[in-house]
Amino acid sequence: MAEVTATRSGGARGRRKSRAEPPPTIRPSRSLRVGLLSKSDTAAIHDTVLRILWEIGVVVDDRPTRLSLLQEHGCKESSNGYVRMPIELVGRALETAPPSVVLYDQNGALKVDTSGPVSAFCVGHNCVNVLDHETGEHRPGTLADIERTAKVSEALANVDVVASLGYPTDVPPEEEAVISARAMLEHSSKPMAFTGHDEVEAEAIWTVIAETLGGWDRLAAKPCGLDLTGPVSPLKLGEELCRRLQMAAERHLPVVCYPALFPGMSGPITLAGAIAQSSAETLAGVVIHQLRNPGAPIMAGSSILPIDMRRADLAYGSPEIMLAGLGAVDYFNSIGLPSWVGAGSSDSHVPDLQAAAEVGSTMSFAALAGTAFIHRLGFLSGGRTGSLEMLVLCDEVAAMVSTFAGGIAVNEDSLAFDVIKRSAEENSFLTDAHTMERYMTEMWIPSLFERSDIRLWQEEGNVFLREKIRDLLADILR
Repeated sequence: MAEVTATRSGGARGRRKSRAEPPPTIRPSRSLRVGLLSKSDTAAIHDTVLRILWEIGVVVDDRPTRLSLLQEHGCKESSNGYVRMPIELVGRALETAPPSVVLYDQNGALKVDTSGPVSAFCVGHNCVNVLDHETGEHRPGTLADIERTAKVSEALANVDVVASLGYPTDVPPEEEAVISARAMLEHSSKPMAFTGHDEVEAEAIWTVIAETLGGWDRLAAKPCGLDLTGPVSPLKLGEELCRRLQMAAERHLPVVCYPALFPGMSGPITLAGAIAQSSAETLAGVVIHQLRNPGAPIMAGSSILPIDMRRADLAYGSPEIMLAGLGAVDYFNSIGLPSWVGAGSSDSHVPDLQAAAEVGSTMSFAALAGTAFIHRLGFLSGGRTGSLEMLVLCDEVAAMVSTFAGGIAVNEDSLAFDVIKRSAEENSFLTDAHTMERYMTEMWIPSLFERSDIRLWQEEGNVFLREKIRDLLADILR
């Protein structure tokens, strides 16, 4: 039994609260699957994507990419400057793009395999504010916040990939991304998702990771970083995107190519149209990436962010954001591209009942959708506030939804005929070896969620979930 020595605030009921060791972490294989789109739906989306890329095209700001790479492979530049990509070229890129992306920790242990049977969970990144779990204040982030996020991510069993959650305002802006990367590498051994302001900054971050691992060859063999970059909606591939994609491809380093599309503002307001446009933007990036180095690892994604038009607010907790994400997952699965989807976020400004409801529902559907990679854990305020309390809550939810997505195993052992035969007559199931061997693993055991008798709960001080989360954070960060 571990003692948590942080004393609960509140004065009248302050006490030291003991907390049991967390149950063993079990990430069951996904067997329960929710499909949103039919085969004919994904085929219709793919047909529209190919038409967008050939009949409309995309703006490619990087001149060498446009002239030396794309036009030499059959792309056509229209009079309006849009570069049109032949259907055959897109098809070849999809053939060479690998069907999975793998990530390792700094010790060389496999942490993420997008072709594997379990979903991976990733922290969100680069919120403009943080919610201080000690003071309750919404404030600009600092380097210490990045370090704390990495430490907490390292301690949370269901978080597979660390990210910054915020960004430090107490360091020079031109050095912020690299300094943040160093802080995450120093305080967590897990693979790191990152983004930079441009291709120079992204390469500098990759260099820091390579130095940490002992060289570029080791990094390419067992990558522990993931660069997040993407097009600009509508239908624009900027200079830095083109260069980052090609730099990552040349060094065989994993990258995510995904746009942020606002339905009704930077793309169609209909979700099907938004998925088609954002997927076309993603595939344009995949084409450039695969032309530079066929077979280099790349992950797709569609960050379709619905806007509440009443005040132009992002709606991270909306049903539409999950419908768009899951629809995109179905589409990318249908064409063989690994992808990620956002979940674990809330439009609430504090980790309250609304936040719990939103992360519970979004993470459940994300885990059931067949996506291999779930990111944005820990977001509040529609993605503008990062919260360690939310991150801990998401870790607990991740354990629960992973168990749910595991479904029911039906085999000779689980059907338990022999157990029934020997235990039914005397009702000795409780002491049967079959039960004794499995009672801690057959049922999900929460670390933080309440599951005790009400009298015991009252005797222990009526401790609410947010207080448990703060106690755990104090324990991790002590």
